[in-house]
Parts: sequence; structure tokens; C-alpha cells
Amino acid sequence: MNRVTVALALVTAAVGLTACSATQTEVKPLAQQEVAAPAAVKVPAGNKLIASFEGDGVQIYQCTNSAWTLLQPAATISDHGKPVALHFKGPIWVSTLDGSEVAATAVPGASVKHADAIPELLLKTSENHGKGQFSDVTFVQRLNTKGGLAPAGKCTDGAETSVPYSATYTFWSAAK
Repeated sequence: MNRVTVALALVTAAVGLTACSATQTEVKPLAQQEVAAPAAVKVPAGNKLIASFEGDGVQIYQCTNSAWTLLQPAATISDHGKPVALHFKGPIWVSTLDGSEVAATAVPGASVKHADAIPELLLKTSENHGKGQFSDVTFVQRLNTKGGLAPAGKCTDGAETSVPYSATYTFWSAAK
């Protein structure tokens, strides 16, 4: 399955689930639970937590020069099982509730590596679009990672593979 197919499948599933649930239940406020974070990925003072969501999806790798390199993530971001956003290459998070989006870049040196999972990261916002849950985000943390590591060993150039992963994503805005 190629990356476009995976991304489209995630979008279709999330939008479909959101549409179904929107007619049956009222949208609840964003989860605001503090998640323990290692010192290396702490958000700078002057920011406040606005949301904490679970992400489930895949890390898509492509073989280049006989080695697996990250192509992009493709994940559904959920609040207690209800899809609220999609996460993909950029990295970008787009709200399935209001269309707002945030793009971010990794803060140099702000990562915690794990032997059995993709690293935990601190990312700084590079762009915000639209009005809604992601319009004021200043930082994103990827915490509590499970899975998602590139396969070991050599590969055939041009090949792609998807590796399941999960993480907790926290979204922060400037304290007012």
C-alpha cells in the first residue's frame, strides 16, 4: 500500500467517523490532561497546555541507497477514541472538527531516543492556518511513543513499508 493510499484511507475513515458522531453527540472540549515529559522535550515557560490526544497510525519508510528513510507519518489523532485530527507529512496536524491546522519543525536536540520506538520530540510551530483548535498552537510534543521504527537491514531502492506506531500528542499555546 503506498503512502497516498494510506493517507486517503485515514482521511476517509476519520471524516466518516466524525460525520457520524457529530449527528449523535455534542463535541466535547479538548482534553487538557498534563502528560509527563522527559526534560529534553519540555515546553518552554510561557506556554500552556491546550490539548492532549492519542495518535495511532503508521510511519511510512522508503528505501533509498539500500537503507530505510522516513517518508512521512500517517495517523489519526483521537480524543477518547473519537477522531479529532489527522497527522501527515510536514509534519502537519489538521483538525477534522474545524479544519484548522498546525505545521511544526523539530527543535534541535529536543528528542529522547528509545531502543524499541520512534523518539519522543518537541516541535515548534512554523505555521498555523484557520480558526479553531490548532489556530494558536505554539509547540507540539510527541510523547509515550510505541513502535514506528524503520525495519532493520538492507532493502531494495524504491520500496516502501508502513510500520504501526502510537504516541500521545500534546498541543501548547502562548500563555495569555
